Amino acid sequence: MNHRNRNSPNEISQPLVSGSAMEEIKSDSTPQHRLIPVEPQVVLSEPPKSKRVASLDIFRGLTVALMILVDDAGEEWPMIGHAPWNGCNLADFAMPFFLFIVGMAIALALKKIPSQLMAIEKITLRTLKLLFWGLLLQGGYSHKPDKLTYGVDVKKIRLCGILQRIAFAYLVVALVEVLSRKAQSRDQPAQSRDQPFGHFSIFKSYFWHWLVGACILVVYFTLLYGTYVPDWQFTVNDSDSDYFGRNFTVACGVRGSLDPPCNAAGYLDRKLLGINHLYPYPAWRRSKACTENSLYAGPFRNNAPSWCFAPFEPEGILSSISSILSTIIGVHFGHVLIHFQDHSARLKQWITMGFALLIFGLVLHFTHVIPINKQLYTLSYVCVTSGAAALVFCVFYSLVDIWGLKYLFLPLEWIGMNAMLVFVMAAMGIFAGFINGWYYEDPHNTLIYWIKKHLFIGVWHSRRVGILLYVIFAEILFWSIVAGILHRFRLYWKL
Repeated sequence: MNHRNRNSPNEISQPLVSGSAMEEIKSDSTPQHRLIPVEPQVVLSEPPKSKRVASLDIFRGLTVALMILVDDAGEEWPMIGHAPWNGCNLADFAMPFFLFIVGMAIALALKKIPSQLMAIEKITLRTLKLLFWGLLLQGGYSHKPDKLTYGVDVKKIRLCGILQRIAFAYLVVALVEVLSRKAQSRDQPAQSRDQPFGHFSIFKSYFWHWLVGACILVVYFTLLYGTYVPDWQFTVNDSDSDYFGRNFTVACGVRGSLDPPCNAAGYLDRKLLGINHLYPYPAWRRSKACTENSLYAGPFRNNAPSWCFAPFEPEGILSSISSILSTIIGVHFGHVLIHFQDHSARLKQWITMGFALLIFGLVLHFTHVIPINKQLYTLSYVCVTSGAAALVFCVFYSLVDIWGLKYLFLPLEWIGMNAMLVFVMAAMGIFAGFINGWYYEDPHNTLIYWIKKHLFIGVWHSRRVGILLYVIFAEILFWSIVAGILHRFRLYWKL
């Protein structure tokens, strides 16, 4: 490893990561994120067998489990679902946690790919695979598990989504990581084992990453506050809606608005993607302005403003540009893991930056300078969620990689090592849709329906509690066991 003390108790072996295709939300069967304990004053003739940084797998598994929880229990427990507009609920941490993990994985996976051209080829291929799966899973082809239908009108396919955003952030930051190597190599020879990276020199060595981040902020703020948003019209295309086919007009004519109807992010998506390709059920439908029983989804108010019926893309173009910042911060944490020589130095760097980000974001929000908003992916949202990701990872790193308490988190580690499989089958509802396809007499009389009704809701005499426990035990715990069995046989989903 670059300029590391051989006697360090946490030395990272080489190569750091083989070219796994989905490093950002899964782990490969080949050794990755590896730490090697090296006994002092022992000369090793051969490289010792390495092991994974288990805390990163566990953090990845926690994020996938969090997504399953908020997606499948959020309807009954809306306080954990996405905030309708400003604010940050539990669900709003999932996306930036994923992107933070993407960044750490980039730093580890690409550091020692020998050829720049080879690295770019791998990055491009992974990006295309992510885009393909994103369109297939969230473009509208796959329907809800209880619909028993599939297929999408290509005129109305949703172009953006979770995996598409991950693909975009991964592509940009991974290219910066690879293309800036020459600049890094000019700075790093000055760092020797006797003079390891300091808390500020590591920022200087990876100057290009932060320069790109600053440029992203300039572009984001310029478009968000400088774009003029005119009045706009739309037609309700949801066939299940009582307002299907009705035309609405939204009055705007403003610049710099961060409100739901007239923000620049929505305007750019409508112009560049087309309004028919946006997400038709935005979280703002549960806001007080739209529904009688906010935060629950329900009938619209009789006097609900016209924009309540409109589509909006939460993973749109402008918000995806600012989401790159979450990945850049994650890359920095990966660089610290690589270059810093001991646990205490790493934790000092991570915890300091985590608290700084968290406090700065909260100050921006509560002073009403920039609200925390997941839909717009504002700077305050980036700081708060990245700071939270940093501190959560520090907790796992301390408990698992320092104190050796990995056994407490085995279910999350198993999910994290096969996260793509669990994400597709559980979070996207593919497995539930398959099971629901086998019913008795009535399409609603399925195994999943029976388990929910008789083993959870009926036992607890509460639909809310029953659904919550069903998600925890019949989905998250079930898939952790499946992932554990697959890990036992070294079977992993590779894209």
